Amino acid sequence: MRVLENLKNVIHETNEHTLTKCRETMQDNLNQVLQRLQEATDSVCRLQQREQERKKIYNDHLIANEKQHLTQWEDFMKEQYNKQAEVDEEHRKAMERLKEQYAEMEKDLAKFSTF
Repeated sequence: MRVLENLKNVIHETNEHTLTKCRETMQDNLNQVLQRLQEATDSVCRLQQREQERKKIYNDHLIANEKQHLTQWEDFMKEQYNKQAEVDEEHRKAMERLKEQYAEMEKDLAKFSTF
């Protein structure tokens, strides 16, 4: 009987005090873990946001550079077209001068061949 009574007292003590203390300790530790987890989650969210902002800035910079290079290329191609037109015009004028020069040389040659 005494053993059963002692066992009953131990069970009662365990139910009333030890389990309560364990529950409180677990709850406190769980709250700390949840708080740390929330802080870690917030930190990861901030890092992700910064990374997205960096990517956006980088992509915007790439797009701006691409547009600038495209504009430069178009300007270069216009300049090349204009230079080509100038060279073609110079060539045409040179050909005209040569034709005139050869025409005069033929006239002069014709004068000498009649003698």
